[in-house]
Amino acid sequence: MRGYTVLGDYLAQTALNALKLFAFYWGLLGLFRLFFVLWLGDYWGENTGWPDVLTALVRGERLSAQTAGVLTLVTLLPGAVIHFLWPMAERTVASLWRGFVLGALSLLYVASFPFYRQFHANFNQMVFTGLHEDFYALGVTMVQEYYLPLRLLVVFGLTYCLWRLLEAWLKASSGARPLFSLPCTINDKANKNLLPGQGAASPLWGLGQSPNIYKWLKRLALAAACYAVAVFSIFGGSFGWETAVDWENAGVTKDDFLNEAILDNCQALYRSYELNSRLLSCNGLNFTVDDIRLLAAHLAKRAPDSDELDDYLLRHAQGAQIEKPRHIFVILAESFANWPLLPQYEYLGIADGVKNIIAAPDSDYSPTFLPNGASTVSAVTGTVTGFADANLYLTTMQEAFAAPYPTASGPQLAALGYETHFWYAGPASWERIGAFVKAQGYDFFHSRGDYGDAPGSVWGCEDEILFAKVTEAVANKAETPGFHVILTASNHSPYDLDLPAKGFEAEKLRRKLPPENQGDDWLIKELGHYWYADREMARFVATVKSRFPDSLILIVGDHADRYHLKKVPLAYERYAIPFIVTGRGIHHGTLLKDSAGSHIDLIPTIIELIAPKGHPYRALGASLTRDNRQGVNYGFWIRRDAFGEADRVPLEPQSLDGSLSPPIIDDQAMQDYINAIRAISWWRPKYGSHLDEAILERVGR
Repeated sequence: MRGYTVLGDYLAQTALNALKLFAFYWGLLGLFRLFFVLWLGDYWGENTGWPDVLTALVRGERLSAQTAGVLTLVTLLPGAVIHFLWPMAERTVASLWRGFVLGALSLLYVASFPFYRQFHANFNQMVFTGLHEDFYALGVTMVQEYYLPLRLLVVFGLTYCLWRLLEAWLKASSGARPLFSLPCTINDKANKNLLPGQGAASPLWGLGQSPNIYKWLKRLALAAACYAVAVFSIFGGSFGWETAVDWENAGVTKDDFLNEAILDNCQALYRSYELNSRLLSCNGLNFTVDDIRLLAAHLAKRAPDSDELDDYLLRHAQGAQIEKPRHIFVILAESFANWPLLPQYEYLGIADGVKNIIAAPDSDYSPTFLPNGASTVSAVTGTVTGFADANLYLTTMQEAFAAPYPTASGPQLAALGYETHFWYAGPASWERIGAFVKAQGYDFFHSRGDYGDAPGSVWGCEDEILFAKVTEAVANKAETPGFHVILTASNHSPYDLDLPAKGFEAEKLRRKLPPENQGDDWLIKELGHYWYADREMARFVATVKSRFPDSLILIVGDHADRYHLKKVPLAYERYAIPFIVTGRGIHHGTLLKDSAGSHIDLIPTIIELIAPKGHPYRALGASLTRDNRQGVNYGFWIRRDAFGEADRVPLEPQSLDGSLSPPIIDDQAMQDYINAIRAISWWRPKYGSHLDEAILERVGR
C-alpha cells in the first residue's frame, strides 16, 4: 500500500510540475514574441497600429499554447524514464535536460533576428535549403556577417538566466504554505530523488498522508487541470478543432511582419519542416492526371487528345526576328533586384551601368519579371531545365541525372548549332550544380576551381574575374558559336568586397539616402555590392559588343528579396527582377510592350529571336517577344499592370505602384495559367511524359 501512496504522490507532483512548466514556457514564448515585435518595429507596415500588434500577440499566444504543451512533454519525459530506471540520477538528469531545452529555445530565438532581416520570415524552407549549401562558406558568412561568436555568447547567457529562473520556479512549491495545505509525513529518504518541489517538506498541495477525501480531491483537481491544459495545447489555444489555431491559419493581420511574428520559433521551424516534407514528397500539389491533361492542352492551345505530356510542350518557332548571333550570353546576376532600376530610386546612382544598357538603341527591357524561386538554385533549375519551381528539389532528384529533360536549355541550344557552357563563380559542389548542369546536357561546366587563385568571397570569385575568364575563353574560340550562362556571386553576403578599392564612394551614397537610412552602414555596404555588380556587368557588355559584335546578351537577376531602402517595400519592388536583352538586331520594341514573365520564359525568348520558322522545340514558357504577358513562380504572379499571390482564391491583384485601385484581371485565365505551369512542372520532372493515373497509384499518392 505504501508503494501505491509513493507512486500516487509522485504522479501528483509530476502533474503539478507539468502545469508549472507549461506556464513557464507559455509565458516565455509570449515575452520572446513581444520583444521580437518591438525590437524589429521598423518592419511594421506603414498602416500597422497597436490594435494590429495586440491581435498578433494574442493570436500568437494562443498558437504558442501548442508549443508550450509539446515543450512540457519533451521536458518531463526523460526525467520520468530516469525515475524508474536510475532514481539516484533523476534530479541531475532532469535539471540538465531542462537546461538543454532552454538552450535550444534560446538558440532559435537569437537566430531568428538575423534570419528575419535576411529572408523576411521567422524561419522558412531556406533552413532546409541551407543543408545543401557549402558548410564552410556558411560558417564564414555566419562569422563575418552575423557575428556568430557574439551571438553564441548571448545564447549561453540567455540560457543560463532562463535555466536558473526555471529551477527557482519549480522549487517555489516548497517555499510557501498555501490554502488547503496539509502536513506530509512521507519518509524523505524514499523521495529525495523526486523532482523539485517533492518530498517531506512539500506542503503546497498536501501530497503526503492526509484524509483520503482531501488527497483525492486535490489529485482530481490536478488531473482536471492537466487535461484542460492538454486539450488547450492540442487545439492551439482552443478547446475544439473548430476554433483551433495552427501555423497554416495563424496569420490573420494585414501586416506580413506581424503574421510572421505570430509564429513562435518552434512553430516556424515546424512550418519549415512541413513545407520541406511536401517538397520532398510532392504532396504540396494535388492535380489528377485529367487535370494535368486539360491544363496542358489549355496552355498549348490544342485539344486534350494525347496522354503524352511532351506533345503539349512542343512548339514551332515563328521565324527569326534577328540575324542569328554567333555568341549568346545569359547573365544570372546574384541578387540583382529590379527596384534600383525604377525611376523613384534613380537618385541612388547604383544601377547606372545597366540603365545605360537599357537606354541604348540596341536594347529592350521588361520590368515585370519574376525569379523562379526564392534562392539561386531555383534560378539555375528554371534556366537549365525550363521548369518552374513546383515542390521538387531537382538538383537532388535522380530523375534529373538520368537524361536531359525535353525542355532543357543546353540540348535545345546545341540543336541550333551552339556549343553550350555554364560559368559559375563558386564551387562545382554547391547544390551539385556541376553534375546537374552536365547531366542536363551542357557541353562544358566551369567553376571556381578552373579560375586559379581568384580573389572573392567564400561563395565565389569576384565578378570581374569571372567575366574576364569568360571573355578570354570566348576569344580563344571566337569562331565557334557559343551559348554561355554566367552565374555571378559577388552581390551576396557576407558582402566582403573591398569597396573603396573598387572605387565605391560610400559617403557620397550616404548623403543621397533618406535620413532614416543614412546611419545604416550595413545597408550602404549592400547597396555598394549592387553598385559593383552593376558596374561589372556594364563593363562586360561593353567588352562583348566591342570584341564580339555579333552577340546577343540577356541579363536577369537570380532572385530579389534581400535588401531594400524600406523595411516593408511594396511586394512588386521586393520580388521583381529585371529582364534585359541587348545586342545586334535588338531595338526598343523587340519585347512586347506589355511583356512579363519568369525564368522559364528566358530560353523560349532566345529561341523565338533566332530560330528559323518552323524550328521545333519544347518549352513550358513562352517568348516575351511573341506571346508572354504574364509570369508565375513559386508564390506569385505578375503582369505589366498587376502583381499578386498565386495561392489566393480568388486572386487579389495589387497595383505595382501601391495605388489603392486594384487592376482588373481575368481571374480564371490567370488561375488556369498558374495551375498549368505548376502541374506540368511537377509531373514531367517527377513521373515522365506519360499521363497515367496508375503511376500515382503505384507510388502511393
